[in-house]
Amino acid sequence: MQKFTVVDGLVMPMDRPNVDTDAIVPKQYLKSIKRSGFGPILFDDWRYLDPGEADMVTAHRRPNPEFILNFPRYAGAEILIARENFGCGSSREHAVWALDDYGFRAVIAPSFGDIFYNNSFKNGFLPIRLPAEDVDVFFRECEPQEGYRLVVDLAEQTVTTPRGQAMRFEIDPFRKHCLLNGLDDIELTLQHADTIREYEGRRRKQAPWLFRG
Repeated sequence: MQKFTVVDGLVMPMDRPNVDTDAIVPKQYLKSIKRSGFGPILFDDWRYLDPGEADMVTAHRRPNPEFILNFPRYAGAEILIARENFGCGSSREHAVWALDDYGFRAVIAPSFGDIFYNNSFKNGFLPIRLPAEDVDVFFRECEPQEGYRLVVDLAEQTVTTPRGQAMRFEIDPFRKHCLLNGLDDIELTLQHADTIREYEGRRRKQAPWLFRG
């Protein structure tokens, strides 16, 4: 899993509440369990003028010029700002995969759907909760200022504006540790690989019939 330390990133604003996981990745794309390849279908129903199917080539589809993800000024954005209850709805992990595969490293909102929030940490993606009035500052500053950037410092737990205003966010210490060190659930387990091998060796001697064949 990619480490998350400091991200100095271009910001894209999504000024709508209750963006659910079906809007982030529609249901017809849930057949794949690979973590990659979902970037081109992020916000699929809003992003394209023609409906999408799992076997369609996105390069042949017509982008919606009125949807913010297609605005040239936000190309390469790494930080998404959103309104309350972002990521609500069903428990598809694909929603986080799509945001990450597109290039976003963090999303900042007043609140999140619980399952989306938990899935984010497990995939190296940082969801930041800040009071609505703080998020309002980002929206007000972002729209008139092309190239608006924020600096997210996970170690310091701060989001800093171009004017130097630093806003502190809270995060569970264990989740912070995992993000800073790039540790997902598998990598956490593999930190104990020697202990696991020793245990398996003992079990083979104690109960060899369990390992026959």
